[in-house]
Amino acid sequence: MSTCERDALSEASLPIRPPSHLRKYVRALATAADSSVPSYRVNEKRLWESVHDTAKWGATPDGGIRRLALTDLDKAIREWFVSTVKFLGCNTKVDEMGNIFATRPGKSSSLPPIGIGSHLDTQPAGGRYDGILGVLAGVEILRVLEENGHQTLAPLAIIDWTNEEGARFNTGMVSSGVWSGRYALDFAHALPAAEDKSKATTLKSELERIGFLGAMPASYKANPLSSHFELHIEQGPILEDEGKKVGIVTGVQSMGWLIVTVHGENQHSGTCPMARRACALTSAARMISRVEEIALAADGLSTVGVINSWPQSPATVPHKVVFSVDLSHHSSEVRERMIAETSEEFARIAQANKCTVEIEDIWNSPAVQFHPDCIGCVRDAAKSVAGENGVKEMVAGAGHDSVHTSDRVPTSMIFVPSKGGISHHPDEYTSSEQW
Repeated sequence: MSTCERDALSEASLPIRPPSHLRKYVRALATAADSSVPSYRVNEKRLWESVHDTAKWGATPDGGIRRLALTDLDKAIREWFVSTVKFLGCNTKVDEMGNIFATRPGKSSSLPPIGIGSHLDTQPAGGRYDGILGVLAGVEILRVLEENGHQTLAPLAIIDWTNEEGARFNTGMVSSGVWSGRYALDFAHALPAAEDKSKATTLKSELERIGFLGAMPASYKANPLSSHFELHIEQGPILEDEGKKVGIVTGVQSMGWLIVTVHGENQHSGTCPMARRACALTSAARMISRVEEIALAADGLSTVGVINSWPQSPATVPHKVVFSVDLSHHSSEVRERMIAETSEEFARIAQANKCTVEIEDIWNSPAVQFHPDCIGCVRDAAKSVAGENGVKEMVAGAGHDSVHTSDRVPTSMIFVPSKGGISHHPDEYTSSEQW
C-alpha cells in the first residue's frame, strides 16, 4: 500500500447514521409499507433489453463484453447513460474522477440524494451483468417513476462509478474510494493504464481525452449522499445452490493481495547437484502449497493468480520468482493471522531451500459491516417479493463500490443469483425473472 493510500485511509470513519425521518422514508421507499409510497414493478422486458442493447459497446464474439474503463467504448456507453437520464428528468454531474451522478429531484431539496450505484466498465473478458445490471436497474427505476408520475421525497442519484474493476488502472473501486476519502485524488489520477508500458497514459489523461474529467470535487463532502444501495449479481454459486432468489448482503469480507518475491541462484540444471541448489521456483511451489493449507485451516480463501520466473530457460535453475497471493476471510482479525502465518511459513521454506523471500502487502481491504437500517430495507423488500424462504442473508466475497460508500453513508447491497456461480467471464448469466 502506498503512502498516499495510507494517508487517505486515516480519514475514513464509521458509517454515519441518517436522521430518523430519513431512515423512515428510506425504509418506506424500499418496502412500500408507507401508503404515500405506491408499489411499482420494473418492466422486466425493458430492463432485459437495456442490458443486452448496451452490450454492443464492447461486445465480443463469445457473447461477453470487453469494455475497459475510459476507453472509447466506455466513453460511448457513458454518453448514452447521460443522454438517457437527462431525457428522464435528471440533472447530471461529473466529478474529478469521472463518476457520473444522475439526480432526479425529490419533493425535499434539503435531503441529500439516495444513491443507487454500480459500474459500467468490465473485465478484459467480462460478462454482460457484473456492475452493468446495477446501473441499468437504476435507469429502469427512473423510467418507472417517470411513467407513473411519481416524485419521491428525497432525490434519487443513479451513479456510474469509474474504474470499479481496476482492470485497466490497477486499483479496483478507486473512484468511489476517492469520493469516500480512502484514496488521495493525486494517487488515483496518476494511476497508469495497464497497456502503456511507458506509463505516460494515466487515469487523469484518459478522463481528459474522453471528456469526462469533471470540475466537481470527488468527495462525499462536496457531493453528499444520504445512503447507497447496489444491486449486483452474486458472482458465486451460493444462491443458486440453495435455491434462493435474493441475497440480503450484510457486509463484505476482508480481502487483499500480497506480492511475493523469492530469490535464489542461477545454476546450470545439468551440472549442479540437487543438494547444492537454491531454486527459487521449487521454494515458490512449496510456499503456494502451504498457503492453500493455511487458508483451508482458517476456513478462508487463497488464490495464487499470477506467477513468473526467471530466467525462463529449461537449462537453468530459476534464480527469481514473483507471484501474487489473494487472501480473504469474513473476519479481518482472522485474515491478519493468515497473513502472519503465511509470512512465517514462507520465511521458513525459503531458508530451508537456501533462498530468501520478500513479501509486499499491496492492497488490504478490511471487512465491512453494512448499515442495519439499509439491511432492513433490503430484507423487507426482498421478503415481500421472494418470500421468507426465498432469501438469504450473506456476506459478499468480492469488493464493490459499496465497500467505500459504507465508510461515509448507510449502505447495503442486493444480490441476484449467478448461473453456475460464473462471473468475470462471457458465460456470466442471470435470468430476467430473478430481477
